Amino acid sequence: MALIDEVVIRIQGGSGGNGCVSFRRESFVPFGGPNGGDGGKGGDVYLRSTRDKTSLLDFKYQPRYQAERGEHGMGKDMFGRGGKDLIVSVPQGTLVFDQETGELIADLTGHEQTCLVARGGRA
Repeated sequence: MALIDEVVIRIQGGSGGNGCVSFRRESFVPFGGPNGGDGGKGGDVYLRSTRDKTSLLDFKYQPRYQAERGEHGMGKDMFGRGGKDLIVSVPQGTLVFDQETGELIADLTGHEQTCLVARGGRA
């Protein structure tokens, strides 16, 4: 087993769902007005340290992580469901840096310590 101690991965929060353009249409209600629902929020991405992992080898073969997208809104004022959050497990002692700025985002030293790295979008 190879020891991988540094990896670059791409993480993206889920995009928000689209809203719905809908108008209330019923007999005996001549001008019902709008009744479209908003789209759901996209999921967030978290990094969680664990003592069960000892290497970053998994990230070499899967370098992209994206949270679930929010559902679209529907007619009759039905709002879209929010996307599920994605939790990525990393070994204890992982340092998380922003690749563009080189800034230290988190030092995950404790067991099950969690850090938000990508926020999901709003519709």
